[in-house]
Amino acid sequence: MASVNILYRSIKSNAFLSLRLLFRNEDKDFVFEVKTKVEVSREYWTKQHKKKSRDIVIINQQTEIKNELAKIESYLLGVFHNTNVNVVDKDWLRSQIDSYYNPVKQVEQHSNELLKYFEYYIECKEESTSIGTQRKYNSTYRLVERFEKERSIVILIKDVNEELKVEFDGYCKEKQYAQNTISKFFKTISGVCNHAEYNGIETSHQLKGFKVKQHKGDHIYLTSDDLQRIESIEKNLLTESLENTRDWLIISCYTGQRISDFMRFTDEQIRLEEGKPLIEFTQQKTGKVMTIALPPKVIDILRTRNGKFPQKISDQKYNDAIKIVCKIAGLNQSSEGMRMQKDSSGVFRKKSGIYKKYELVTSHIGRRSFATNFYGIIPTSYLIYTTGHSTEAMFLNYIGKSNKDIALEMAKYF
Repeated sequence: MASVNILYRSIKSNAFLSLRLLFRNEDKDFVFEVKTKVEVSREYWTKQHKKKSRDIVIINQQTEIKNELAKIESYLLGVFHNTNVNVVDKDWLRSQIDSYYNPVKQVEQHSNELLKYFEYYIECKEESTSIGTQRKYNSTYRLVERFEKERSIVILIKDVNEELKVEFDGYCKEKQYAQNTISKFFKTISGVCNHAEYNGIETSHQLKGFKVKQHKGDHIYLTSDDLQRIESIEKNLLTESLENTRDWLIISCYTGQRISDFMRFTDEQIRLEEGKPLIEFTQQKTGKVMTIALPPKVIDILRTRNGKFPQKISDQKYNDAIKIVCKIAGLNQSSEGMRMQKDSSGVFRKKSGIYKKYELVTSHIGRRSFATNFYGIIPTSYLIYTTGHSTEAMFLNYIGKSNKDIALEMAKYF
C-alpha cells in the first residue's frame, strides 16, 4: 500500500512543493521524493493552507491548490498500482511526475461532419460549463439535427458558410423562433466550428465574418417606485405563499443574484464583519465564491422572519407568483417586451409586443433591477463584482445604457 505526502522543503519564502512517495515492499520501507510544479509561499503553507478562512482570496487559493494536489496524488497512485513495485525508484517517480505535466498526446481523428463533431464538442465542454450552458448546447444540437433531417442533408464543418446561415435563419423563422434566439443558435454553431478549426478541421473562410441580426434587448426592470409599491402591498392582499414570493423578489432586487443563487440563501451563510452583515455563498453557474453585503431592506425581511430567509420555492412557481405580486402592486403600465406564448403548433415561444409590465416580470428581473437602480450610486466596479459580469461593456449593455446615457452621467461631475 502506497501513500503520498506533500511537504514544503525549502528555506526560501516561495518554493515548489515536494511530493514524497512512501510504500513497503518485502518488509522494507521505501521513501522517494521529487519536486512538483505547485508553487506556494511558506507563510501560506504553514499558516493558511489547512486553516479555515473567511478571506475569499485565500479560500479560492486553498481550493485551487488542494484540487491540483489531489489530481497529482490520484494520478500517481493509479500508475503505482499498475506498476511492478520492484522498478519503482526516484527516477521512476520523477518520470511519472513529468508524464503528469506532459502527457503523451494521442492523435485523435475527429469527424468533419457538424453533428458528429458537435457531440465531441459537448463532451469536451461538459466539465467546464454550467448546466444552463449544456442545455443551450443540447437544444442547438437538436435543432440542427431536425434541420438536417427535414432538408435530407448532412452538414460538413466546412459547409457552415453565409449561404447555410441564410437558409438556417429562414428555417428558424419558419419555426417561429425569436431573432435573438436564432442569434444564440448561430453563436453556438460558430463556437463548435472554431473549436473544430483549432483541431485541424477545414472550415469556411466566411466563418470569421459571421454576423447575425439581433434585436436590442428590452431592458425591463423594477424602478424604485415599483419596488416601493411592492414593499407597500397591504398584508391582507397577499396569501402566505405570495408574501413569501414578495419577500424573495425584494431580496433579489437588493442583492443582484441569479435565482439559482439567492433561492439557496440560508441564515448560516451570514456573518458579521465590523458590525456589517455579509453573506457568503458559491455561485452555481460560475463556481465562484462570493461575499456580498446584505442591504437594510434584506435585513428588515430577515427580522420579520426570525432571522430566516423565506421558504424556498421552485423556479417555475416563483416566475408565476411574482407576476401575481406585481399585478397586485399595480404595475399595469404598458411596456414593450417579450413573453412566452403558445404558437399555432402548440409550442410555447417568446413573442414581442406591448404588454402590461407585470406580465413581463421574470425571475431575472431582480438582478437587472439591482444593476440598473444602483448604477451611478454605487461604484460600477462594485456592481460588476456583485453581478459577475466579465467587463464593464457587458454590464452597461446588460442594463441598457447607451452612449448618451453614459455622457449624461459623466456631465454630473462637471
